[in-house]
Amino acid sequence: MAASVDPSDFRDVEYEAARRAGRVGVASLAGEAARAAPSREEVTAQITDVQAELARLKQEQEKLERERTELAEVSRRQAEWQTGRQEMVQHLTRGLGLLEEAEFAARQDAEQMAKSAAGLREAMAKLQAISEATWTADNFTVELTRALTTLENARMEWNSARLKHPRLDGQPAAALPASTPPPAAEPFNLSQMSFLELCRLGVALTWPLALGLLLVAVIALVKLR
Repeated sequence: MAASVDPSDFRDVEYEAARRAGRVGVASLAGEAARAAPSREEVTAQITDVQAELARLKQEQEKLERERTELAEVSRRQAEWQTGRQEMVQHLTRGLGLLEEAEFAARQDAEQMAKSAAGLREAMAKLQAISEATWTADNFTVELTRALTTLENARMEWNSARLKHPRLDGQPAAALPASTPPPAAEPFNLSQMSFLELCRLGVALTWPLALGLLLVAVIALVKLR
């Protein structure tokens, strides 16, 4: 009967021992390499890399700062444009309104001045047209009455112009705006006048007629002589 065979009899014990020793050596070398400190050259290289990265980041920061400054300037100019435009539109609108109103008032004042000047010119022409040399004894009273009427009309025209244009009395034009109507004349009330004032008024109203009658009487007496 054959004897039993042990599998361990076919293993190369020396080979397996050598292989295990090789594995242990490789593992030991790897562990020593992992635990080894970096060399000076490696540290210097790392410092150089970090400095280069810092320089790159600084340049990037400076670039971003310049962009931020430019954007802030653009924003400031936009705000200046919008605010300035709004303010200037308000100023121009107000100025145009005031000037147009002043122009309209000045045009009305100029038209009123032209009318007043025409009235004064007409009154002066009528006064200058009166010639006392043409008066005779026959038409003296009529001509005198006509002359006094012309004089009174001229005085009324003058007073009306003075009310409308204060500069005629030496006052500034702004004292009475053109748009302000002239003050209404107070009603003529005889009951509030004294006796002396009534006498003066009666003389003022009747002296032209009395003078005319006196002149007629004088002329008649001269002719009778």
